[in-house]
Amino acid sequence: MSTSTVPATAGIAKSLRRLYFIRFAFAVVWAALLFTTGASLGPAAVTLLVVYPLFDVAAAVVDARSAKSGKPVAGLYVNVVISLLAAVGLAVAASSGIPAVLGVWGAWAIVAGLVQLGVGLLRRALGGQWPVILSGGISVVAGASFVLQATKDSASLTTLAGYATLGGIFFLVSALRLGRAANGSDAG
Repeated sequence: MSTSTVPATAGIAKSLRRLYFIRFAFAVVWAALLFTTGASLGPAAVTLLVVYPLFDVAAAVVDARSAKSGKPVAGLYVNVVISLLAAVGLAVAASSGIPAVLGVWGAWAIVAGLVQLGVGLLRRALGGQWPVILSGGISVVAGASFVLQATKDSASLTTLAGYATLGGIFFLVSALRLGRAANGSDAG
């Protein structure tokens, strides 16, 4: 990397690092709240289910603004649309029961995971993106498992809490790995 790109890369890395720490904290708090309220589709659980993709929208917008340009930005805006559709879909699915919610969540996890995987691959030179790439791949697999779980009698929202927690941990690891890039040195 040339010395002229180090400040720009360091600025993006600092912004991403901050965002990833916030995403970690949100995911852990959200998961704890869903775990305690998600035994049924009451108002609290439904609110949490809709808030999660809306938070993803906000995070993608912040991320896109910090990136300013380049290929990852297009993927981030695709994620905004996907997550807005997921929020609406979850609100509608909640009236049909937990299996419907898991089906919508699973479809969202698959598509958003593919987008996250692509954005992480495009950013891998920035450093700290391998956890994001892995998380995107795991999201695809987890999404498929949610769709399958929706067909079973034992459908439960608590699996979504585990999914969010794992995703949050991947964001934490990425934030920690981005520390070196944020300071202007090479990061892996």
